[in-house]
Amino acid sequence: MHSPLEIARNFVEIGIHKVKLSAWKMLILGMFAGAFIGFAGIASTTASATVENASVARLLSACVFPAGMAMVLVAGSELFTGNNLIIISVLEKKVKVREMLKNWLFVFLGNFLGAAFVAVMIVYGHIPDLYGGRLAEKIVAAGVVRVEQTFTEAFIKGVLCNILVCIAVWAAFAAKKVSGKLMMSFWPVMIFVLCGFEHSIADIYFCIAGILTSSEYGIAAENLHWASFLLKNLLPVTLGNIFGGAGIMAVGYWLVYLRHTPYYEMSIEDEQEEIDIAEEY
Repeated sequence: MHSPLEIARNFVEIGIHKVKLSAWKMLILGMFAGAFIGFAGIASTTASATVENASVARLLSACVFPAGMAMVLVAGSELFTGNNLIIISVLEKKVKVREMLKNWLFVFLGNFLGAAFVAVMIVYGHIPDLYGGRLAEKIVAAGVVRVEQTFTEAFIKGVLCNILVCIAVWAAFAAKKVSGKLMMSFWPVMIFVLCGFEHSIADIYFCIAGILTSSEYGIAAENLHWASFLLKNLLPVTLGNIFGGAGIMAVGYWLVYLRHTPYYEMSIEDEQEEIDIAEEY
């Protein structure tokens, strides 16, 4: 297992590697990650659609959704919320702010396209027909609940969510085997879903799927539309995700493990291991 100090040092190299990707690679890898999160979204809704007990239904959803993060971590892709940790490389003066912002922009656009693609395919593939149309009702309800909250509530839920998402990514990097990565990433993601925190990329899927399902199946959802999705959900949740992931987790770990810590006090073997890890991700 890698120590927290080793993880922090590895993230510096990983951040350098991520910003050096070309824009089209960021976009395509971002689309993959958005699609993976979208698949996790429909799976979590399907798993709980017919469960009457609200607590059990939420627990089922929470246990299924981490499959999305597992695919992101193991299959190779770029997820905006996890990439908020690139600020560690910026603070170490190994990456420029504009390089980080470029990565965030293209990865976020890719995530949006990937999640939207899954939402479109799910709705017009008539997957919501499952359970006699009960799934369609649940998909719409999942979108509605995400736009019926104040800006402040959405922001705070976004902060809490990405603290946990970044912990999931950080903890996964502690493990040297795939099994360990899956186990360590599962729990934080399960917690954020169970508690109803807001993940910007997941919400892209949930809200677009809800809007399209409402129209396709004639299910009333007065408050769920493109404007409410973009302004009442995506904007505050994204800002909250950035604050929680970059402002709290990344800066916090940098202050503890890297600030005033000589970065290059390591053996040649350790340095090569960090390069190998960066190339892997």
